[in-house]
Amino acid sequence: MPTIKPSVYLCDNYNDISNLCHSRMEPVFITKDGHGDLAVMSIEAYEKFCGRYELHYLLEEGLEDEKCGKHNGFDEFMTKFWEDVT
Repeated sequence: MPTIKPSVYLCDNYNDISNLCHSRMEPVFITKDGHGDLAVMSIEAYEKFCGRYELHYLLEEGLEDEKCGKHNGFDEFMTKFWEDVT
């Protein structure tokens, strides 16, 4: 279940929001005037999210290459993989 807090709460309770983000490893949603405005998360959760997104992108790219008949050798794949990851 997502955690939702008003923007006023963010200003007055920064440490509580920070603790929630770190302990749950998920974003806290901040509202402004009753509408969604921000998603706040720890840097660790953000980096994990970005890593998953990058992996998903690379897998999709590989599947598309497979459909098009593009095949690379293992060494070439690993070289490109590490270039894209770093």
